[in-house]
Amino acid sequence: MRLVIQRVTHASVDIAGKRKSEIGSGLLILVGVTHDDTAADVAWLAQKTAALRIFDDEAGVMNRSVVDVGGEALVVSQFTLHASTRKGNRPSYIHAAGHELAIPLYEEFCRQLAQAIGREVATGEFGANMQVNLVNDGPVTIIIDSKLRE
Repeated sequence: MRLVIQRVTHASVDIAGKRKSEIGSGLLILVGVTHDDTAADVAWLAQKTAALRIFDDEAGVMNRSVVDVGGEALVVSQFTLHASTRKGNRPSYIHAAGHELAIPLYEEFCRQLAQAIGREVATGEFGANMQVNLVNDGPVTIIIDSKLRE
């Protein structure tokens, strides 16, 4: 699994012109699932995300987690995170998992992250054409790939 995590002052997801989800200060997390992802990847990423110290402390040092600051989380599925651009100019998405694997892992990530941060997480809608709005705070953007954890 691959995550793009952005520290935001606020973020939202609209689908077909209607607001699906919205958060204040916290994390916007884009999630890409690939063919060989498992429950172990989900568990590791949920814990890693909840503990990631990317919020400023009183000295202005990134030393606090989303839990520490009472922040919110918005999780959006994004299969394009596994795009391959090695050949030609049209990205290939053969590394992105199909719905039968990706949906359960995405939903489990949302559930485990909610448990880890102690609050409900907002979500997009898997497979929908979404408009994601955000104000990146910092900017701070972190990419984590569960296959690169060792």
